Amino acid sequence: MTVRPPQALAPSFTKETGLNILEYEMMSERADSLGRHGLKVEKALALLSGRLAAGCPAEEREVLLDDAADKVWAFFIQREMCGLRSQKDAIRRYGIPPEVIARLGIVRKKA
Repeated sequence: MTVRPPQALAPSFTKETGLNILEYEMMSERADSLGRHGLKVEKALALLSGRLAAGCPAEEREVLLDDAADKVWAFFIQREMCGLRSQKDAIRRYGIPPEVIARLGIVRKKA
């Protein structure tokens, strides 16, 4: 048998307190940002696969791989901020190639 505390003692998230409203807005912003990052990843990966299929030169390939890795890295950080710790489902859903995964988190020096 389970015993629960009286409803009067349970915290209510439906009451419009300043903290609940702020938390709701922050969750909304994190979710919106996650969606924007996801779109950037989709565009970068589509450009990468399109240019690779067209037979782009090696220099352009490196630039496209680096750009895709940067977008995926930012996306993964945003996912972690939203509480999504495992990236396996995102890798599978977006079809992120191993070449991009291998470049995640690398800081490149500007020439």
